[in-house]
Amino acid sequence: MHSIPLPAVMHPLSLSASSRFLSQKLLIPSSFFSNFKTTHQRFDKNVTKVPIIIRNCTSPPVSAKPSSQIRWSRAKKSEPDEKLQALRELFSKPGIGIDAYIIPSQDAHQSEFIAECYMRRTYISGFTGSAGTAVVTKEKAALWTDGRYFLQAEKQLNSNWILMRAGNPGVPTTSEWLNDVLAPGAKVGVDPFLFSFDAAEELKEAIAKKNHKLVYLYNPNLVDEIWKGSRPMPPNKPVRIHELKYAGVDVPSKLSFLRSELLDTCSSAIIVSMLDEIAWLLNLRGGDVPHSPVMYAYLIVEVDGAKLFVDNSKVTPEVLNHLKNAGVELKPYDTILSEIESLAAKGAELWFDTSSVNAAIVNTYKSACDRHFEIHASDRKGNLHNGSNDQSWGPSGVYRASPISLAKAVKNSAELEGMHNSHLRDAAALAEFWVWLEEEIDKDVKLTEVDVADKLLEFRSKQAGFIDTSFDTISGSGANGAIIHYKPEPERCSVVDPKKLFLLDSGAQYVDGTTDITRTVHFGEPTAREKECFTRVLQGHIALDQAVFPENTPGFVLDAFARSSLWKIGLDYRHGTGHGVGAALNVHEGPQSISFRYGNMTPLQKGMIVSNEPGYYEDHAFGIRIENLLCVKQVDTPNRYGGIEYLGFEKLTYVPIQTKLVDLSLLSVAEVDWLNNYHAQVWEKASTHQPIFCAFTIAQINHRDLQVSPLLDGSAREWLWNNTRPLVKQ
Repeated sequence: MHSIPLPAVMHPLSLSASSRFLSQKLLIPSSFFSNFKTTHQRFDKNVTKVPIIIRNCTSPPVSAKPSSQIRWSRAKKSEPDEKLQALRELFSKPGIGIDAYIIPSQDAHQSEFIAECYMRRTYISGFTGSAGTAVVTKEKAALWTDGRYFLQAEKQLNSNWILMRAGNPGVPTTSEWLNDVLAPGAKVGVDPFLFSFDAAEELKEAIAKKNHKLVYLYNPNLVDEIWKGSRPMPPNKPVRIHELKYAGVDVPSKLSFLRSELLDTCSSAIIVSMLDEIAWLLNLRGGDVPHSPVMYAYLIVEVDGAKLFVDNSKVTPEVLNHLKNAGVELKPYDTILSEIESLAAKGAELWFDTSSVNAAIVNTYKSACDRHFEIHASDRKGNLHNGSNDQSWGPSGVYRASPISLAKAVKNSAELEGMHNSHLRDAAALAEFWVWLEEEIDKDVKLTEVDVADKLLEFRSKQAGFIDTSFDTISGSGANGAIIHYKPEPERCSVVDPKKLFLLDSGAQYVDGTTDITRTVHFGEPTAREKECFTRVLQGHIALDQAVFPENTPGFVLDAFARSSLWKIGLDYRHGTGHGVGAALNVHEGPQSISFRYGNMTPLQKGMIVSNEPGYYEDHAFGIRIENLLCVKQVDTPNRYGGIEYLGFEKLTYVPIQTKLVDLSLLSVAEVDWLNNYHAQVWEKASTHQPIFCAFTIAQINHRDLQVSPLLDGSAREWLWNNTRPLVKQ
């Protein structure tokens, strides 16, 4: 899948880079990772195949226009927007009194994917992309989103909305726009649960330049007020245990690691609000959020205990016992603020990652600390009168990045094994799917983009351990492939055109791992231009895959490797090149990334998983993307300058890349060798017997062991053989 969104959208205030993981160095005891080491096997089995000979071809110059230069038509709605009208009527209600209201994409946990009942920005604007920020004033409504969604937003927003293409020259940030359109001294309302503390503070400072005031509206959320009876119910799916053989490290060990961090920072407790961090730390998985196996919860870990704030109805007896054994107490989800107040009243020094913990929680703590100060002011004066300079009279909080994020990103041996195994099963499903699709196309069967996505889900669901997709499948034919985060809808999707490029970006959640893969194919004869664009994307993919780099290298240093071939002819793409991926967790995971956004200084480390997904998109014409997942590994180099380690990548994804789209005249001999070697590995790994699960239900998953079973049937093996034959450059 495309890389992590622009900070301007996930952090809905400006285009400045997120500072969450800039330079903080996390020190984790080496014993914590003693079981994380893994041996990476290389398969060099010789496979004799009949070579495919592809003649060199030439192509005309490639050019593309940005969407802003391409005229498009949109039906203009003459009728007023009833939702906007209803929202604006609330602005003047007693206790509200605002001039503008900001609706971000996130839930109270800053999640990328959220439950339907929290999709407030989607409800108010009609824009369904996963990243964007809506701002409504008394007269205007505007929506900011990044380059992956420009075309989608153009289609989905009605004429009442202004589309702000974040990152484009001359496009203001949300705060700049508010400062421009509002009269000085205006009041801007937000729901403090939906903004991280850092984001809220940045907004407050930015709008203060025009004497605007940020107003926290704790209850109710204004969109919820107009949504009312039609709003979906909150999710209530049961929590399940992520068994130790997949997690690799038990909960007491993880909590012990975290408590050592608390002691090092002189913290009494840490507030954990990121859902994947809670799931990873407690070896739990849930079903509250589409595509992400997490549950809505908060977690407070103290030096001598822990409290999980979750809807008790989701907790099975087995999970309850699992938590009790780890010393974790259950609390109702909606009592988090009262618990924060109670801890502050006791003088607790709480650790907050203010880039993710919402403003409601942090401000509750700060207010409680102020009350603590007032109550104990006389005691403090007494200490000062007696000559004491003791500053430990009250809590003030510890504000720094969560140590869980990096620990979760560096996979242990069990997690890596699960990722390898789940990718092999996923490769089997994809091989069977491509056989089916090509046969249907050859028979001139009319298939919509939704038909294709549904059929892929059917093949994946037959694989043992399958739980869900890891994101909405991006199934785009022709021009729809240029919509980077396109989601086909039954009423509006296209029929797959055999004469056009077809882009398929998909992934799955398995009990032992998470997958994410993109392939672009052509069912007929591609044009010379399509072949050149595809080949240059492939060259970027190869360059990143082969990269060797010194330890402590941040991902942005590698981003240019994937773009260089496109840059040579003046092309580029509007998204990052790689995002982190969780192990049976979120398909988008930090803190690491490979992106042109140079603010993220997190170094790539051995055991991290990242995507490799360069692309090219010609608006209203076609899209190309090639994506594999990679695991960072140590590389043995003949020299070790400075006495440091050098790192590279090991592939996790083993699905053929269509050679029909390759222009061999552009590839070097080394690049042809890479493609042939990759396909040899695909054949060996995906066609032979590999460890997979017996057939069983999700409820039985944690009680069965792996066993050896064949992956592919005859037709899929034949397809795999035909699509992994070596190329010969002439």
